[in-house]
Amino acid sequence: MYSFKNDYTETAHPRILQALLDTNMEQDEGYGLDRHSKAAAESIRNHLGDDACAQSADIHFLCGGTQTNLTAISSFLRPHEAVIAPETAHICVHETGAIEATGHKILKTPTADGKLRPDDIQLILDIHPDDEHMVKPRLVNISNSTEIGTVYGKRELEDLSRFCKENKLLLYADGARIGSALASEGCDLSLADMRRLTDAFYIGGTKNGALMGEALVISNDSLKEDFRYHIKQKGGLLAKGRVLGVQFEELFRDGLFFELAGHANRMAALIMTKLKSKGYDFLTNSPSNQIFPILPAELIRRLQKDWAFYVWQKIDEKRDAVRFVTSWATKEEIVREFLKEF
Repeated sequence: MYSFKNDYTETAHPRILQALLDTNMEQDEGYGLDRHSKAAAESIRNHLGDDACAQSADIHFLCGGTQTNLTAISSFLRPHEAVIAPETAHICVHETGAIEATGHKILKTPTADGKLRPDDIQLILDIHPDDEHMVKPRLVNISNSTEIGTVYGKRELEDLSRFCKENKLLLYADGARIGSALASEGCDLSLADMRRLTDAFYIGGTKNGALMGEALVISNDSLKEDFRYHIKQKGGLLAKGRVLGVQFEELFRDGLFFELAGHANRMAALIMTKLKSKGYDFLTNSPSNQIFPILPAELIRRLQKDWAFYVWQKIDEKRDAVRFVTSWATKEEIVREFLKEF
């Protein structure tokens, strides 16, 4: 049975494993102070722009997305401050209350396509005036790409960034699939734009060819102080930190990071194109590596005999939306074999 459940089923891209093997017997500093982590951080900064703010961005390597989100958000907020997020956000649905466990309330808002817009945030602000009897909205959490595969454009992120600044809100982006977002067809955003328009965001490696690891980029100077203390306190300061550094050093060598993301998107596009030609509708308009076709229940049952995927949402008595996820490791011949089912 072949799985389209997620983009981290395989262990890691061979170049990542080879880089780890090649450096295996080196002795170096621990806790992310090794030469590979420093080189990886420098490579990432080179993608963030050539201005002073880009070159002074803090970059920290953590093991996973949930760990990164809870460490960042809890360190950025005071105890009485809260997070605004779309109701489909990873922190709302798939992190077992990790943010709430750090003492911060999530203020959820429905959205049509998983993306937050200024009007969505304003609805939350309107019902949370300055009142010490209520939590204070302080941080806006978005994902790019979103949990339902949609992608922000530059104009959308600029509008969001401007609104947050005007309302003294921090803007933080979950980038578990940021590679897929930035490599998607028609996307006009870059890592430099993400750095410029957010206070902090992370670059996901786990879902884009790494064995594990996320690179958190903090550009707002007020959020940088003592951040390593927060990582340590939350159990995220890896003694063998170079394991993360080596991987990101390789991912950002010769454009591998974007090459892998582009491949994942192309495999998803093959499936989407075929299903659209067959007249199937989709839950969202996704240009990323997650697609959500709406299929007859009978067809879903037949597919599940040989193919693994998630049934995402019930549409009506006869149809459900399913999620197919492709990855850096998805082979085109497998996709074409799969498409013979339709």
